[in-house]
Amino acid sequence: MFEYTITSKNGRARAGIFRTPHGDLQTPVFAPVGTQATVKTLTPEHLKGINASLVLSNTYHLYLRPGDELVREMGGLHNFMQWPNPMLTDSGGFQVFSLSKIRKIDEDGVTFKSHIDGSMHRFTPERSIQIQNNLGADIIMAFDECADPNDPVYIQKAMERTHRWAVRSLNGHGRTDQALFGIVQGGVDPDLRAQSAEFIAALPFPGIAIGGLSVGETKDEMYKTLDVVTPLLPENKPRYLMGVGTPEDLINGVLRGVDIFDCVLPTRLARHHAAFSPEGRLNLMNAPFARDPRPIDETCDCYTCRTFSRAYLRHLIAAKELLAGTLISIHNLRALIRLMEKIRIAIADGTFTEQAPQMLAQWDNNAKRAKTT
Repeated sequence: MFEYTITSKNGRARAGIFRTPHGDLQTPVFAPVGTQATVKTLTPEHLKGINASLVLSNTYHLYLRPGDELVREMGGLHNFMQWPNPMLTDSGGFQVFSLSKIRKIDEDGVTFKSHIDGSMHRFTPERSIQIQNNLGADIIMAFDECADPNDPVYIQKAMERTHRWAVRSLNGHGRTDQALFGIVQGGVDPDLRAQSAEFIAALPFPGIAIGGLSVGETKDEMYKTLDVVTPLLPENKPRYLMGVGTPEDLINGVLRGVDIFDCVLPTRLARHHAAFSPEGRLNLMNAPFARDPRPIDETCDCYTCRTFSRAYLRHLIAAKELLAGTLISIHNLRALIRLMEKIRIAIADGTFTEQAPQMLAQWDNNAKRAKTT
């Protein structure tokens, strides 16, 4: 059922098709994040309008509220949130370690305190898989242990436990209509990353995720880690870089053979009045935009850019109207989805590695200009 076909290659970059029960994913692909069964400020129709093909939701959050059993009773995530296309859920591992201030880790699993009401809960690999089986996404994740990137001794112990939990996740997975991905850990230590990649690649997962990055390491460390990991992964399985989504990271990830990305950045920036544009990252609250008749990006085909001026968006922000977050989110997500569409075309015609330096220069300049905008 879950078949990954590479349709073209350019260097280490791949374009392909990953077949799922809710449709084919054209890769490389960027997934908007719908943590609590909603992409913040947007409806499913908005997502269709920007050509989103994959949405991510969060196991930890949906387990706590409204509960995975309720979602199952409502027909699963697709029916619950009325999203007809492919979905992905993470395992909840990252949130258990990042959101819960009180937790106890042992070989069997993790006991943690809810950040919502202080109640105590327990995740094991088997429980995480059961919750994800109830949620019903097309792509689900093995339960892993996220380590403190500044503790090399703990990183190795967490990686080894992640490997044992990966086997337990496989054994606990009971649905053939969900693709379970294993997760590579190991911090930024090249030897540990190679060891983890080889271990996870040897297990019968239909896809492989790369976790534990974009958690405080430098960009150079992230890219060097990908240079170690992706050559050790099977060619015929999709590769998912978890929680990474700046434009320059998407380009650099694809250059290194990554197929799937997700990140909260586009909608988070939108809620803080920031928009991607060829001029740099714009803070639309700034006074010069009050009389600016131009769209955010004259080259963009999104609803926001086809319809509204920067002046109008600045007015909405100043008036604290919720529509501002919706319109800027539409644009920011569409900007990244357009970038991936452009990358897929460039891989197909064999020019991506040639075009990538120019793409990176544009986004690097944007990031630098954003600091002074």
